[in-house]
Amino acid sequence: MGRLDDKVAIVTGGNSGIGRATAQLFVREGAKVVITGRREGNNLEVLAELKALGGDAIAVTADVAKKEDCRKIVAETIAKYGRIDVLVNNAGIADKHMPITACTEDWYMEVCLIDQFSVFYMSKYALEHMAKVGKGSIVNVSSIGSQGIAGISYSAAKAAVNGMTKNIALQFSPTGIRCNAVGPGPTPTPLNAPEAFATFNQEFAAACARHIDLTVPEAHVEDQAEAILYFASDASKAVTGQIIYVDHGTTLY
Repeated sequence: MGRLDDKVAIVTGGNSGIGRATAQLFVREGAKVVITGRREGNNLEVLAELKALGGDAIAVTADVAKKEDCRKIVAETIAKYGRIDVLVNNAGIADKHMPITACTEDWYMEVCLIDQFSVFYMSKYALEHMAKVGKGSIVNVSSIGSQGIAGISYSAAKAAVNGMTKNIALQFSPTGIRCNAVGPGPTPTPLNAPEAFATFNQEFAAACARHIDLTVPEAHVEDQAEAILYFASDASKAVTGQIIYVDHGTTLY
Protein backbone atom coordinates (compact mmCIF):
# COMPACT_ATOMS: atom_id res chain seq x y z
CA MET A 1 0.00 0.00 0.00
CA GLY A 2 1.29 3.44 -0.92
CA ARG A 3 1.25 6.16 1.67
CA LEU A 4 -0.90 8.35 -0.59
CA ASP A 5 -3.06 5.76 -2.30
CA ASP A 6 -5.88 7.43 -4.27
CA LYS A 7 -5.23 10.87 -2.78
CA VAL A 8 -5.34 13.86 -5.12
CA ALA A 9 -2.38 16.21 -4.67
CA ILE A 10 -1.50 19.56 -6.20
CA VAL A 11 2.21 20.42 -6.27
CA THR A 12 2.90 24.00 -7.31
CA GLY A 13 6.28 24.53 -8.90
CA GLY A 14 6.20 20.82 -9.63
CA ASN A 15 8.30 21.06 -12.77
CA SER A 16 11.74 21.41 -11.14
CA GLY A 17 13.78 21.05 -7.97
CA ILE A 18 11.97 20.11 -4.78
CA GLY A 19 8.58 20.18 -6.50
CA ARG A 20 9.71 17.74 -9.16
CA ALA A 21 11.13 15.31 -6.57
CA THR A 22 7.91 15.63 -4.55
CA ALA A 23 5.69 14.90 -7.54
CA GLN A 24 7.77 11.84 -8.40
CA LEU A 25 7.63 10.54 -4.83
CA PHE A 26 3.89 11.18 -4.61
CA VAL A 27 3.06 9.13 -7.71
CA ARG A 28 5.25 6.31 -6.40
CA GLU A 29 3.15 6.43 -3.24
CA GLY A 30 -0.12 6.15 -5.16
CA ALA A 31 -1.28 9.77 -5.46
CA LYS A 32 -2.99 11.38 -8.41
CA VAL A 33 -0.81 14.43 -8.99
CA VAL A 34 -1.41 17.85 -10.51
CA ILE A 35 1.81 19.74 -11.21
CA THR A 36 1.91 23.44 -12.00
CA GLY A 37 4.52 25.79 -13.37
CA ARG A 38 4.94 28.76 -15.67
CA ARG A 39 7.07 26.93 -18.26
CA GLU A 40 4.92 24.60 -20.35
CA GLY A 41 7.90 22.73 -21.79
CA ASN A 42 9.18 21.87 -18.32
CA ASN A 43 5.68 20.86 -17.25
CA LEU A 44 5.34 18.43 -20.14
CA GLU A 45 8.79 16.98 -19.48
CA VAL A 46 7.99 16.22 -15.85
CA LEU A 47 4.50 15.01 -16.74
CA ALA A 48 6.09 12.44 -19.07
CA GLU A 49 8.34 11.33 -16.20
CA LEU A 50 5.37 10.89 -13.89
CA LYS A 51 3.46 8.86 -16.45
CA ALA A 52 6.55 6.70 -17.07
CA LEU A 53 6.45 5.91 -13.35
CA GLY A 54 2.89 4.71 -13.81
CA GLY A 55 1.40 7.84 -12.33
CA ASP A 56 -2.01 9.36 -12.93
CA ALA A 57 -1.10 13.00 -13.42
CA ILE A 58 -1.88 16.23 -15.25
CA ALA A 59 0.04 19.48 -15.72
CA VAL A 60 -1.45 22.96 -15.53
CA THR A 61 0.56 25.82 -16.97
CA ALA A 62 -0.04 28.73 -14.63
CA ASP A 63 1.56 31.58 -12.71
CA VAL A 64 0.72 31.24 -9.03
CA ALA A 65 1.54 34.91 -8.47
CA LYS A 66 -1.81 35.59 -10.18
CA LYS A 67 -4.97 34.78 -8.25
CA GLU A 68 -6.85 34.00 -11.47
CA ASP A 69 -4.29 31.32 -12.32
CA CYS A 70 -4.58 29.87 -8.82
CA ARG A 71 -8.33 29.60 -9.29
CA LYS A 72 -7.68 27.88 -12.63
CA ILE A 73 -5.38 25.30 -11.02
CA VAL A 74 -7.98 24.42 -8.41
CA ALA A 75 -10.80 24.36 -10.96
CA GLU A 76 -8.91 22.07 -13.33
CA THR A 77 -8.04 19.73 -10.46
CA ILE A 78 -11.68 19.49 -9.40
CA ALA A 79 -12.80 19.03 -13.01
CA LYS A 80 -10.36 16.13 -13.48
CA TYR A 81 -10.40 14.39 -10.10
CA GLY A 82 -13.35 15.80 -8.16
CA ARG A 83 -11.49 16.68 -4.98
CA ILE A 84 -8.26 17.96 -3.41
CA ASP A 85 -6.71 15.93 -0.61
CA VAL A 86 -3.24 17.49 -0.53
CA LEU A 87 -1.90 20.91 -1.51
CA VAL A 88 1.86 21.45 -1.61
CA ASN A 89 2.66 25.15 -1.87
CA ASN A 90 6.16 24.76 -3.26
CA ALA A 91 6.42 27.37 -6.03
CA GLY A 92 8.93 30.10 -5.33
CA ILE A 93 11.89 32.11 -6.52
CA ALA A 94 15.15 33.13 -4.88
CA ASP A 95 15.58 36.81 -4.10
CA LYS A 96 19.28 37.06 -4.93
CA HIS A 97 20.09 37.92 -1.28
CA MET A 98 19.19 41.57 -1.81
CA PRO A 99 19.45 43.56 1.45
CA ILE A 100 16.89 46.28 2.07
CA THR A 101 19.23 49.01 0.85
CA ALA A 102 19.67 47.30 -2.54
CA CYS A 103 16.19 45.83 -2.98
CA THR A 104 13.85 47.79 -5.23
CA GLU A 105 10.14 48.03 -4.50
CA ASP A 106 9.38 46.15 -7.73
CA TRP A 107 11.72 43.28 -6.84
CA TYR A 108 10.34 43.08 -3.31
CA MET A 109 6.80 42.80 -4.68
CA GLU A 110 7.75 40.20 -7.31
CA VAL A 111 9.32 37.90 -4.72
CA CYS A 112 6.45 38.32 -2.27
CA LEU A 113 3.80 37.69 -4.93
CA ILE A 114 5.36 34.35 -5.85
CA ASP A 115 6.71 33.21 -2.49
CA GLN A 116 4.01 34.56 -0.18
CA PHE A 117 0.82 35.62 -1.96
CA SER A 118 0.67 32.36 -3.94
CA VAL A 119 0.42 30.46 -0.65
CA PHE A 120 -2.50 32.65 0.37
CA TYR A 121 -4.29 32.28 -2.98
CA MET A 122 -3.76 28.54 -3.40
CA SER A 123 -4.64 27.72 0.20
CA LYS A 124 -7.77 29.90 0.17
CA TYR A 125 -9.17 28.34 -3.00
CA ALA A 126 -8.19 24.76 -2.13
CA LEU A 127 -9.71 25.10 1.33
CA GLU A 128 -13.09 25.87 -0.22
CA HIS A 129 -13.13 22.25 -1.40
CA MET A 130 -11.34 20.67 1.56
CA ALA A 131 -13.84 22.30 3.92
CA LYS A 132 -16.75 20.58 2.18
CA VAL A 133 -15.45 17.18 3.25
CA GLY A 134 -13.69 18.30 6.43
CA LYS A 135 -10.31 16.81 5.66
CA GLY A 136 -7.13 17.53 3.78
CA SER A 137 -3.49 18.49 4.21
CA ILE A 138 -1.72 21.67 3.17
CA VAL A 139 2.08 21.53 3.16
CA ASN A 140 3.88 24.83 2.71
CA VAL A 141 7.51 24.99 1.63
CA SER A 142 9.14 27.62 3.80
CA SER A 143 12.90 28.03 4.31
CA ILE A 144 15.61 28.63 6.86
CA GLY A 145 15.50 32.09 5.26
CA SER A 146 12.36 32.70 7.32
CA GLN A 147 14.75 33.35 10.21
CA GLY A 148 16.08 36.43 8.45
CA ILE A 149 19.21 34.89 6.93
CA ALA A 150 18.34 35.71 3.32
CA GLY A 151 17.46 38.80 1.31
CA ILE A 152 14.85 41.14 2.74
CA SER A 153 12.00 40.07 0.45
CA TYR A 154 12.62 36.32 0.76
CA SER A 155 13.03 36.54 4.54
CA ALA A 156 9.78 38.48 4.84
CA ALA A 157 7.88 36.18 2.47
CA LYS A 158 8.97 32.96 4.16
CA ALA A 159 8.33 34.36 7.64
CA ALA A 160 4.81 35.12 6.40
CA VAL A 161 4.49 31.54 5.14
CA ASN A 162 5.30 30.31 8.65
CA GLY A 163 2.69 32.63 10.11
CA MET A 164 0.04 31.54 7.61
CA THR A 165 0.84 27.90 8.33
CA LYS A 166 0.07 28.31 12.01
CA ASN A 167 -2.93 30.55 11.37
CA ILE A 168 -4.59 28.08 8.97
CA ALA A 169 -3.81 25.20 11.33
CA LEU A 170 -5.44 27.11 14.18
CA GLN A 171 -8.61 27.80 12.23
CA PHE A 172 -9.08 24.22 11.06
CA SER A 173 -7.74 22.35 14.10
CA PRO A 174 -11.25 21.16 15.10
CA THR A 175 -11.52 19.42 11.71
CA GLY A 176 -9.51 16.89 9.72
CA ILE A 177 -7.79 19.66 7.76
CA ARG A 178 -4.14 20.17 8.68
CA CYS A 179 -1.51 22.71 7.66
CA ASN A 180 2.23 22.27 8.21
CA ALA A 181 5.45 23.50 6.65
CA VAL A 182 8.86 22.18 5.63
CA GLY A 183 11.77 24.60 5.86
CA PRO A 184 14.61 23.53 3.56
CA GLY A 185 18.18 24.41 4.33
CA PRO A 186 20.84 24.57 1.61
CA THR A 187 19.58 22.22 -1.10
CA PRO A 188 20.98 22.10 -4.65
CA THR A 189 18.24 23.20 -7.07
CA PRO A 190 18.17 25.33 -10.24
CA LEU A 191 17.33 28.35 -8.05
CA ASN A 192 20.74 28.28 -6.35
CA ALA A 193 22.90 26.66 -9.02
CA PRO A 194 26.35 28.29 -9.42
CA GLU A 195 25.27 30.35 -12.41
CA ALA A 196 22.24 31.61 -10.48
CA PHE A 197 24.25 32.32 -7.33
CA ALA A 198 26.63 34.46 -9.40
CA THR A 199 23.78 36.97 -9.81
CA PHE A 200 23.19 37.27 -6.05
CA ASN A 201 24.32 40.18 -3.90
CA GLN A 202 27.61 38.61 -2.83
CA GLU A 203 28.32 40.95 0.10
CA PHE A 204 25.00 40.27 1.81
CA ALA A 205 25.11 36.56 0.94
CA ALA A 206 28.43 36.41 2.77
CA ALA A 207 26.93 38.25 5.75
CA CYS A 208 24.08 35.73 5.91
CA ALA A 209 26.51 32.83 5.63
CA ARG A 210 28.30 33.98 8.79
CA HIS A 211 25.14 33.16 10.74
CA ILE A 212 24.67 29.59 9.53
CA ASP A 213 26.85 26.51 9.68
CA LEU A 214 27.91 25.74 6.12
CA THR A 215 30.25 22.93 7.18
CA VAL A 216 27.35 20.47 7.55
CA PRO A 217 26.22 18.41 4.53
CA GLU A 218 23.74 19.82 2.07
CA ALA A 219 20.27 18.35 2.03
CA HIS A 220 18.93 16.98 -1.24
CA VAL A 221 15.61 17.46 -2.99
CA GLU A 222 14.68 13.90 -2.05
CA ASP A 223 15.15 14.76 1.64
CA GLN A 224 12.74 17.67 1.31
CA ALA A 225 10.26 15.50 -0.60
CA GLU A 226 10.26 12.87 2.15
CA ALA A 227 9.46 15.51 4.78
CA ILE A 228 6.67 16.88 2.58
CA LEU A 229 5.33 13.34 2.15
CA TYR A 230 5.19 12.89 5.93
CA PHE A 231 2.94 15.92 6.32
CA ALA A 232 0.86 14.95 3.29
CA SER A 233 0.22 11.41 4.49
CA ASP A 234 -1.90 10.03 7.30
CA ALA A 235 1.31 9.27 9.22
CA SER A 236 1.04 12.87 10.49
CA LYS A 237 -2.74 12.85 11.04
CA ALA A 238 -2.29 14.24 14.58
CA VAL A 239 0.20 16.93 13.53
CA THR A 240 -0.75 20.47 12.50
CA GLY A 241 0.76 23.95 12.69
CA GLN A 242 4.31 22.58 12.76
CA ILE A 243 7.44 23.57 10.84
CA ILE A 244 10.20 21.04 10.23
CA TYR A 245 13.59 22.39 9.15
CA VAL A 246 15.35 19.93 6.88
CA ASP A 247 18.85 21.37 7.00
CA HIS A 248 21.26 18.96 8.75
CA GLY A 249 21.20 21.42 11.66
CA THR A 250 22.46 24.33 9.56
CA THR A 251 20.65 26.83 11.76
CA LEU A 252 21.49 25.32 15.17
CA TYR A 253 23.39 28.09 16.92
